[in-house]
Amino acid sequence: MNDEKLKSIIAEQPFPLVFATLSGAHLYGFPSPDSDFDVRGVHLLPLPEVVGLNEPHETIEVEKIEDGLELDLVTHDAKKFFNLMLKKNGYVLEQLFSPLVLKTSHEHKELKSIAKTCITRHHSHHYFGFAATEWKLFAKETPPRVKPLLYIFRVLLTGIYLMRTGDIEANLVKLNETFKLPYLPELIERKLTGAEKSVLPAADLDFYQGEYERLRVELQKAFEQSKLPETPGGKEQLNDLLIRLRLNKII
Repeated sequence: MNDEKLKSIIAEQPFPLVFATLSGAHLYGFPSPDSDFDVRGVHLLPLPEVVGLNEPHETIEVEKIEDGLELDLVTHDAKKFFNLMLKKNGYVLEQLFSPLVLKTSHEHKELKSIAKTCITRHHSHHYFGFAATEWKLFAKETPPRVKPLLYIFRVLLTGIYLMRTGDIEANLVKLNETFKLPYLPELIERKLTGAEKSVLPAADLDFYQGEYERLRVELQKAFEQSKLPETPGGKEQLNDLLIRLRLNKII
């Protein structure tokens, strides 16, 4: 039912979409009963808006509650998204490779193929930075919540997995099939069955800080040992795809 509502909202967007997927807690494998739906994607601006004097709608953001469904939708124009793919931005890659697809196209498939060549060992910096920021926020909370802690572990495991395999995996449940951290299933279960603001016993904090620091060391090792390239490829292919999209509107 939620998929149909989401697809209906997506169909109302002002510009054609190359793709739209679910991100956030649904992608990460631990949505609470009251989690909102984070929809991310790429839209295609028409040629007059790109070449004219008016400021183009590079990013569209929609926040709404409809029939009890809380939605946070963000899409970027293809040019902006493609440029982000050429930077150390793991977030856009997670959106692109999300298996929770609400809208797709032939160009979405082509884009995923190109994206594999954009991944570098320096994408680890995205995961280092994200985890450090989230940990600082988590450490200040009284009482500490389950949600940000899961986000921290998800980010670190995604980064380690990417450095080791070259593949994007953002689902914490699937990641833990590889990493087998014994405390994660209980944390995930708390999040799945509880509210967004469910909290942790303060006595557990020293243990989780130790795990955070240990996994940062593992990410550093994975970065140092990674066989991924130093610089991204795919720029010419992205440029060609963007021109075809603009001129032919082939979605």
